[in-house]
Amino acid sequence: LINDCVTVRLAVSQSGQTAYLPYTPAAFTEEYGFAPKTMIDLKALMGDSSDNIPGVAGVGPKTAKELLWQFGSLDGVYAALESGNEAIRGAVKNKLESGKEAAYLSYELATIRLDAPIAFAPEDALRKEPDEAALYALFLRLEFTKMIERYKLHPAAAPVEAQKTHTAQEITDEQTALLLVQSCKAAVVGAADFSEIAIFDGKAAYRLTDGAVSDAVLRALYAGNAEKTVDESKELRRALLARGIEAENIVFDTAVAAYLLDPTQSEYDTARLAMRYLGIQLAENDRCAEAEAVYELKTTLEDLLQKENLTAFYTDVELPLCKVLAEMEHVGIRVDRAALESFGGMLSERIEADERLIYDYAEGEFNIQSTKQLGEVLFEKLGLPPVKKTKTGYATGADILEKLKNAHPIIPAILDYRMLTKLRSTYADGLLKVIAEDGRVHTTFQNTVTATGRLSSTDPNLQNIPVRTEMGSEIRKMFLPREGWLLVDADYSQIELRVLAHVADDRAMQEAFLSGEDFHTATAAQIYGVPISSVTHEMRRSAKAVNFGVVYGISGFSLAEDIGVSRVEALAFIDAYLRRFSGVAHYRTQIVQDAYRDGYVSTLFGRKRVIPELKNSNHMIKAAGERIALNTPIQGTAADIMKIAMVRTAKALKEKKLQARLLLQVHDELIVECPPEEKDTVIALLQEAMQGAAELRVPLLTEAHAGESWLAAK
Repeated sequence: LINDCVTVRLAVSQSGQTAYLPYTPAAFTEEYGFAPKTMIDLKALMGDSSDNIPGVAGVGPKTAKELLWQFGSLDGVYAALESGNEAIRGAVKNKLESGKEAAYLSYELATIRLDAPIAFAPEDALRKEPDEAALYALFLRLEFTKMIERYKLHPAAAPVEAQKTHTAQEITDEQTALLLVQSCKAAVVGAADFSEIAIFDGKAAYRLTDGAVSDAVLRALYAGNAEKTVDESKELRRALLARGIEAENIVFDTAVAAYLLDPTQSEYDTARLAMRYLGIQLAENDRCAEAEAVYELKTTLEDLLQKENLTAFYTDVELPLCKVLAEMEHVGIRVDRAALESFGGMLSERIEADERLIYDYAEGEFNIQSTKQLGEVLFEKLGLPPVKKTKTGYATGADILEKLKNAHPIIPAILDYRMLTKLRSTYADGLLKVIAEDGRVHTTFQNTVTATGRLSSTDPNLQNIPVRTEMGSEIRKMFLPREGWLLVDADYSQIELRVLAHVADDRAMQEAFLSGEDFHTATAAQIYGVPISSVTHEMRRSAKAVNFGVVYGISGFSLAEDIGVSRVEALAFIDAYLRRFSGVAHYRTQIVQDAYRDGYVSTLFGRKRVIPELKNSNHMIKAAGERIALNTPIQGTAADIMKIAMVRTAKALKEKKLQARLLLQVHDELIVECPPEEKDTVIALLQEAMQGAAELRVPLLTEAHAGESWLAAK
């Protein structure tokens, strides 16, 4: 590229800083000893691995330069070689002879084609003000959310590619609104209090405001005969239930459809979907434009669901689940406020005791919550051996402290302090803040968040209450049914392992499940080659750790830490496990190969997860992608089965006209409250709904119990 009209500024690193060296023809010739264009010949001989230019095998920069100084060009080098020039002999001669084809291929690869048919006018390169609307549209399509924030970009007042939005009419009286809502096909709620609703009837958009929105209008809109498409049906249904209105005519939810098609996106708001699927940019806060986009998106997303064979799962599971979740959120679960306040007081006393103990061991007070101060106390003042140091000081994470818990009595006190403060802030204080006037906690189930398809719980999160600790049990004791009723808790037994036995079609694992014995004990017996009666507690513990870890790509290092053996012993155990369960071993290999080939993995029900991590050049990211490929079909299928079970349960409760209500879904369990006289019916109904949610090569089993609290029902 370098000539009398073009100077190349070459970026180089000097003393840790980036510098730009100007290369003119004279500067280049002074450094290399030949004209700039001869760089092509140099690359042809020595190659360039960064551009996948092979060059002549065994010829490096020094030899290549010497040849070009002597013979001027690649053609000159090979002319001299063919004429028998004595200057080229020995190993260099042999390399050039065998590498001639690669050299000329490399010459072609290294040549920048100046005659490429690209239309260009110099004035096009003049700097000008950015087109912020186009930049916003590009960043939105590419999911560059942080870039949008950094440059403070906003959407244009009108769509970028096509003006689709019809002129919106504002409706402010109830009677006109009642006439309009009967025939509208799409609706978007502009505010949680329904102070603004945008509707689209296929031809025109209307904005209902002020006096136009009433319960009668909402009932006509969402419980009338005309089918409606909306953007977030779960949230909408919950808001309507708060006003005593059941939405009966919602037939499509654009956000849920888009999530099912691609569960790895961060958001599924209408503006993003319009840009991605319709190629239009919506003006900010233009609800009527959103309503029209929702209407247009329905057809596009329906076609994509059909193409991906996901229509049935969407129609039968994901969409009706929105109604189930909205009802669960609306009902909530009762919490014993007095017991929770007492529990918080007890935690505070224990935290204060831990503080005094820690200060005594440290011989002085400091901020226990400060990583920097804690690191200085542990590793400088008390002289404990530091496990890991960071740029800002010593690492004091839970994994670090666990390794040091026998090194000094201050460590167990710190671990206990951390556990108690987390319990107090998250549950004692946290739950008290969110108990509603009806004495119940109303969590929000997120159904378009996790890439695996699992539901998550927020505000508050009821899915991360410690399961196997005394404190976790105390918390569960405070969750109660309606006065005089019971809670029924039904839990899948080892659902993910049963899914694994099915998808891997591992006969040995299937036999272990079908034997009727405890699965982990049966697994240990198979791995160790001993009768079930000879399996020890340690054998079962090791088998359990591998059962739950091996399909997710657990490493020998992690297993060694889990079961307290050396890394060599852990690797030997994994090898023995995979030899015995050869179907699982084959599955682990095959599913990763399929993911590399296809770029995605699927659940048994056809829900896909694209894995871009597998294309990353970073080894750690690629390894994470392989773990995703391993566990998504298992976790995702288990999540699908749970969703099916929830829809089946809610439907069965209504069909039998029971008073019982589905309250919570936590991991692999469902919790229902019912009057005592319905207990046996509800237990049988739950087991039938959950166990019949899928047909696998091994049976789905559940355990169901009733009690006067969550703990008692567990």
